[in-house]
Amino acid sequence: MTEEIPLASGHLGRCLHGKKAEDQKRMWRGITSGLVRLHPDRWLYPSDYLRFANSIYNFKFRTDDVLVMTWPKCGTSWVQEIIWTMKNNPNLDNPEQSTAISMRVPFLDKFSIPVVICSFNPNSSLLPARTRVLQSISQECVRGKTPVTATPKPRAIKTHLPFSLFGPSLIDTSKVIYMARHPKDIVISYYHHVCLFKSMSYSGTFDQFFEAFINDDLVYGPYWLHLKEAWEKRDHDNLHFMLYEDLKANPLRELRNLDTFLSTGLSADQLEKICNYTHFDQMKQRNNLWEDIGIEDNVYNKDFAKEHGGFFRKGESNSWQSRLTPEQNQKMDDWIAKNLTPLGIEFRGQGV
Repeated sequence: MTEEIPLASGHLGRCLHGKKAEDQKRMWRGITSGLVRLHPDRWLYPSDYLRFANSIYNFKFRTDDVLVMTWPKCGTSWVQEIIWTMKNNPNLDNPEQSTAISMRVPFLDKFSIPVVICSFNPNSSLLPARTRVLQSISQECVRGKTPVTATPKPRAIKTHLPFSLFGPSLIDTSKVIYMARHPKDIVISYYHHVCLFKSMSYSGTFDQFFEAFINDDLVYGPYWLHLKEAWEKRDHDNLHFMLYEDLKANPLRELRNLDTFLSTGLSADQLEKICNYTHFDQMKQRNNLWEDIGIEDNVYNKDFAKEHGGFFRKGESNSWQSRLTPEQNQKMDDWIAKNLTPLGIEFRGQGV
């Protein structure tokens, strides 16, 4: 019988075992710790999550914190750079702006750091100094510490976890910015991501990845439930719900809305400059999201990156039109009709 581990969130963690575990291990070669399923919602995470689940649930947020909550590949790096710049660098003169985004806006999901570093040998002289820094951070996380607590105020923090895995006081204490994205684009971008990063080293086909997505069998899934939990809180004063497609279509308008939500009181000139500074093409040129670990062989699959692009790939909406087969497109339409349409969420370009 599989052991069930009770969590502070009310979920039961059950590590995958037997054939299911072996199949997932072959598919996700970089996640060496195995996977855990949280019931009853069926969240699927690296099993390292179990070591940090209760401390994440009980994390003490501050009233001046801003939490950026997204599912993977919903524009996390884009919106977190916008938020940090609006709150900490409105005149684009903060000396910390050249520091990697992943250091300025830390990942609250502490389990993700050991997962990223898990395949590295900490004693290897081949590791770049910046990677050894992250190795040290991962060891601190294992001891119960987190880089989030070292981040100066006002903090911008990010997570891929859903509301139900945090304490109920989160949204009453801090501001939360949630950004959603069209699921047809997510499945393509997320596939690229897990093939690119050796911390996941996904080895399956895109067809298998697509089927896992629509069957709620993908790491960090199910997406529809993640989205549903945020959508149901969309009228809360401390939640700002955004769509990736809207930010792409009219970024200045979205920055004005964020300025109102965050009470940053920025001028029209400041917002215009921040809009230009955080444009996808500008961020791709700077490519400073992962400067702290470097584009090294032990981080990226460089052959995959050379053929398909690196971390900042396209930043497009509706790219699915050139990738999904007619059958996959219909399956996704059916998935949307079942899981998202009842919520009343409409994505730009959906069904075209």
